[in-house]
Amino acid sequence: MELMEAVKARHSVRQYTDDAIAPEPLEVLRREIEACNREGGLHIQLVLNEPRAFDCMMAHYGKFSGVTSYLALVGPKGSQLEERCGYYGERLVLKAQQLGLNTCWVAMSYKKVPGAFEVKPDEKLVVVIALGHGANQGVAHKSKGVHAVSRGAETAPPWFRAGVECALLAPTAMNQQKFVFTYEDGKVSAKAGTGFYSKVDLGIAKYHFEIGSGRKAGLWK
Repeated sequence: MELMEAVKARHSVRQYTDDAIAPEPLEVLRREIEACNREGGLHIQLVLNEPRAFDCMMAHYGKFSGVTSYLALVGPKGSQLEERCGYYGERLVLKAQQLGLNTCWVAMSYKKVPGAFEVKPDEKLVVVIALGHGANQGVAHKSKGVHAVSRGAETAPPWFRAGVECALLAPTAMNQQKFVFTYEDGKVSAKAGTGFYSKVDLGIAKYHFEIGSGRKAGLWK
């Protein structure tokens, strides 16, 4: 599965089977986690065979079931941590999709289990991502139009619109899509709106924008 195919196929999944993740895709995912941690200066951790985090009232209210594996998005405290977790977390989400796995970003519908993963004194847990074989493939979310989340699209080159369209396929908290991309003089700026986890959402959307636009180096203003 190509990366753009993974973007289009990925939907949030909350119900999982008890099928174990096979060794080969698991190893590929571990290597990708190592790469994301190295490049992003993060401490993302893969938690396997741990059912307690999603065996709580909030998880049941959020209609989660069968979740025994997840990614804990942890990193050094700082103003850029949430955006970096969004960017690299979505990179892992799409890699998982390419490996035949399903995922769901989870902000509050779980409980922290002591010893399941490490958070050092200078670090913070931002969110987790449920991971495994979905009982279904989820459904597509409703989306805003390009002009609702961008500025300068009318005069921008085609790659800018392609980037925005890909960003609109990104998962965001409560599907609010509170981000704005602006094109000016060949560069793109991206800003988060207000609201819970909007900076995480911005990181996710920026990764999608890079995929859709086909650009990365020298892109951001």
